[in-house]
Amino acid sequence: DRKAFGQAINEAIGVVQQAIDDRRASLSSDEVAARIAGERLDLTEIMVRPARGHAHLVTQAWERLEDVFIGLGFQVAEGPEVETDFYNFEALNMPRSHPARSGFDTLFTDYHQVPAAADGEPDHDTAVLLRTHTSPVQIRVMQSIEPPIYMIMPGRVFRRDTPDATHMPVFHQIEGLVIDRNITMAHLAGTIDAFTKAFFGGEFTSRLRPNYFPFTEPSAEFDIQRPDGTWIELGGCGMVHPNVLRAGGLDPEVWSGFAFGFGIDRMARERHGIDDIRDMYSNDIRFIEQF
Repeated sequence: DRKAFGQAINEAIGVVQQAIDDRRASLSSDEVAARIAGERLDLTEIMVRPARGHAHLVTQAWERLEDVFIGLGFQVAEGPEVETDFYNFEALNMPRSHPARSGFDTLFTDYHQVPAAADGEPDHDTAVLLRTHTSPVQIRVMQSIEPPIYMIMPGRVFRRDTPDATHMPVFHQIEGLVIDRNITMAHLAGTIDAFTKAFFGGEFTSRLRPNYFPFTEPSAEFDIQRPDGTWIELGGCGMVHPNVLRAGGLDPEVWSGFAFGFGIDRMARERHGIDDIRDMYSNDIRFIEQF
């Protein structure tokens, strides 16, 4: 009858409602338990340090070179990356006919650059450019510091080079300058050899080979010998040319000195056996993590 039927429906509704309430309570309890478990701290757990990045391969080589030369008694100097023709070429005894002073090898700016001459070359008296080497810092150091001078000058330089396995249009150099009384080639050879052993290891040796550079006389290339007997050309060096000393405001009859320079990028490439210098600037994390 209707009374019995209605009572059965009410009982069914009550059972369903009770089931719903029980399920809601269970879900609420599970949610609270999950939140507590997620926020739980195990004070006895050993935590590792978060992973951190590290200095770029070239920066590592730069800093290590500075450390080695500071250990040999040198100081560090820096100079502007945008230079005048005087400091980059003229003061370094580089004639105006030198190929490096053309627009084919050097990146000239428009600042204070007069209209191109008939041959398409910039006016050398007013040209401003991106420095092609760190040698201009040598002149600035000689003009601002009284001898004796024992200085290294690392920095970034720019040239019109097409990127390949051994060249980049933007790269890094380090130069050394020593100015004192009675400096000879023997001091230069001794400094190069001391650096070679300090940077590469005692099993490495060095040698000088005659060469020509307009800013040194006599000039030489210096090589290092690997433990397996093979030689690697590393950079150039020589006795500072009297004209360069005069440009720096020093009397070549009183002061003498030597200079040397080489590429930091190439140093890093040789030290770690990297085949292609472009890999160092690819930002490939698989490559970077190796160093």
